[in-house]
Amino acid sequence: MMTDFVRGRWSAELEDLFLRVSGRFGRVEVRRRMRDYVRGLLGPVSRKNSWQLAEYAGHNGPYGLQHLLSWSRWNPDELRDDVQSYVAEKLGTPDGILIVDDTGFVKKGTVSAGVQRQYSGTAGRTENCQIGVFAAYASSRGRALVDRELYLPKSWMNDGDRCRAARIPAERGFATKGELAHTLVLRALASSLPIAWVTADCLYGQEWRFRHLLEQAQVGYVLAVPKSQQLKSLAGTWRIDQVVADAPDDAWQTLSCGDGAKGPRVYDWAGAKLPANLVFDPDPPTHERWVLARRSLRRPDEIAYYLAYAPVGTAVERLVGVAGSRWAIEECFQAAKGQCGLGQYEVRRYPGWYRHITLAMLAHAFLAAMSAAAVKRGAAETTRPAWPRSPWRRSGVCWLLSAPGRRTAVSAH
Repeated sequence: MMTDFVRGRWSAELEDLFLRVSGRFGRVEVRRRMRDYVRGLLGPVSRKNSWQLAEYAGHNGPYGLQHLLSWSRWNPDELRDDVQSYVAEKLGTPDGILIVDDTGFVKKGTVSAGVQRQYSGTAGRTENCQIGVFAAYASSRGRALVDRELYLPKSWMNDGDRCRAARIPAERGFATKGELAHTLVLRALASSLPIAWVTADCLYGQEWRFRHLLEQAQVGYVLAVPKSQQLKSLAGTWRIDQVVADAPDDAWQTLSCGDGAKGPRVYDWAGAKLPANLVFDPDPPTHERWVLARRSLRRPDEIAYYLAYAPVGTAVERLVGVAGSRWAIEECFQAAKGQCGLGQYEVRRYPGWYRHITLAMLAHAFLAAMSAAAVKRGAAETTRPAWPRSPWRRSGVCWLLSAPGRRTAVSAH
């Protein structure tokens, strides 16, 4: 794909994208620098910082591109809105999925906005890094990053001098990663992105406010939760792992939740409908709440847990597909960092982080759109093998849970 760009195959499409966003950059020289910066992010540059991007663009030095990130007058949030509109047009489908996750950017020193020693899921350990909370959009047409927020730890927000030096706005207060995710979802739902589902890992799924937001918006979700997650009903309170441990053998089905690098991702899955909430749900209900569990085939003691909210009549297979789509954001991070320089910035201040990240998101969205167009033209079509379902799965059978922790009869239709 990058070769196609270098050879100019997508030159007209890229120019159309530049024209689409040019109104966000008021001055001609700023627009030119933006175009050079994005072209460099898409080009064969080994280290995509201002110095090497400037060299690739033929500039005498990096100062023009550094000025673009630090002092030029343009609003990265307006450009983010353009990215969302572009992704909606190129990748949007009615059953689109919004995925929320965070990623780390390992940095040296103590000056970069939000940097400190903190756990990074990207590195798998505690590192001196910045953490960004991101939203990605995924559909059958492709996937792309569509929003971002920089996590600012309390150690930063309690130090006014440090915040001013990093040009963090005075109105920016401390927000947990869950609260940042809440903001991302609200913005995405207000955008032109067609969103039917939201999925996220247990850091976000365990927060009831996050789930309540989606239920109020009547948006389906499949959210990972920890094994200690509490399930409450009029009959009592149970831990989710206790509920799943009580599942009958025929509640488990062997299903693929999507293709990975080594083929279909296959696990045992069990899904149970929860009782309707008689106080808050309409009568008849439009959505149902579920408990979902994923069990490793090779290591059956490894079980992941989910809470789901889905339109009435949704099958377990659909919930499994939504849960599996969460890996799409990891693929976005990998592609955006490897191909578009998402993490190769050298800016230290708050405005520069948002500007670089948003321009990298624009470049990544362009690659995703061109990949989707190539597939549509038949240039990259592949036939995915059908994965056989569990032999003991019975058509029309569902495991109903009248109260958490209590087994109920399996109903056949």
